[in-house]
Amino acid sequence: MPGPHDTHDLTEADPLSAASLDALVADALAAFAAASGVAALKEARLAHAGERSPIALANRAIGRLTPAERKDAGRRIGMARGAINGALAERQAIVEAAELERALSEESVDVTLPVALAPEGAIHPITGLIELMSDVFVAMGWEVAEGPEAEAEWLNFDALNIGADHPARGESDTLFVAPVGSHRVLRTHTSPVQLRSLLDRELPVYVVCPGKVYRADEFDATHVPVFHQIEGLCVDKGITMAHLKGTLDHLARTMFGDVRTRFRPNYFPFTEPSAEMDLECFVCHGASVGNPDAPCRTCRSEGWIEWGGCGIVNPRVLRAAGIDTDVYSGFAFGMGIERTLMFRNNAADMRDMVEGDVRFSRSLKGEAR
Repeated sequence: MPGPHDTHDLTEADPLSAASLDALVADALAAFAAASGVAALKEARLAHAGERSPIALANRAIGRLTPAERKDAGRRIGMARGAINGALAERQAIVEAAELERALSEESVDVTLPVALAPEGAIHPITGLIELMSDVFVAMGWEVAEGPEAEAEWLNFDALNIGADHPARGESDTLFVAPVGSHRVLRTHTSPVQLRSLLDRELPVYVVCPGKVYRADEFDATHVPVFHQIEGLCVDKGITMAHLKGTLDHLARTMFGDVRTRFRPNYFPFTEPSAEMDLECFVCHGASVGNPDAPCRTCRSEGWIEWGGCGIVNPRVLRAAGIDTDVYSGFAFGMGIERTLMFRNNAADMRDMVEGDVRFSRSLKGEAR
């Protein structure tokens, strides 16, 4: 057996000959070109450029050449390996790009198709109704005003002409904020927002004030200690009860359709004259009045249902805000959101509105805007 330094002729059968190396390169390039995927190209790489490939075995055969022969053989091996590796890299880029394009085409997702990723929710009917009622006034050019829920006692009572001895200021009706003597209460209505609007804005003022209010009420089917109101205030020159009636009639028709309304005299400290606004019963339409054979539980056979209070703003309230009552007058109104929702949807139990059951919100999701 010849030693590592024996002379060796580079014949055509020799793996280190130029012809043999050209054949190895040609076989490798053909295998790479035939590989149509990443997996097939990996097999071709192992077969033609791996540790046990012909080009690797030819490289190891250099060790049995003489030092003079190694230089030429090494140059030929290097050129052959360079050609194989270059062809492999070029083919790998083409194959990977083709597979990526195919994957993007076959695995694409149409994001415009409807898909239910989670159980359907719904805007709470109270929130939706507040937005709807506010939109009615925004469309008429009014502003939506908001204020704090923990309110100064002066704004909640005194500035509204509610005297210190008024029953509404007792602890049986009002929730006071600690400490004692802080003169702060959880607002019992959104009327303080109206006062803040008069103090903050230039006249004329047209604002609607929706929000959460608090009363020391029992928690039952028709009362909750935390509920929602929407109040409106208009202060301008020449305002009369006719403007008030027209505004509330428009709101009533938007909320309940073609419904009849009426004003019934009443008393409120912050308006004079004052009235209760009634809606014609949307169940019996007055047919139960004086008819014991067809009683109506909704209106108690009275033909009308109380909706909210209203009236011309008491001059004392305007003067408390620094407004000249010889020049300006105004009207104000307020009604409960929960009560309006019960009228619109014939809901029997107000507790359903605060228990957080999404099924209740879904059943009335038409209230959402």
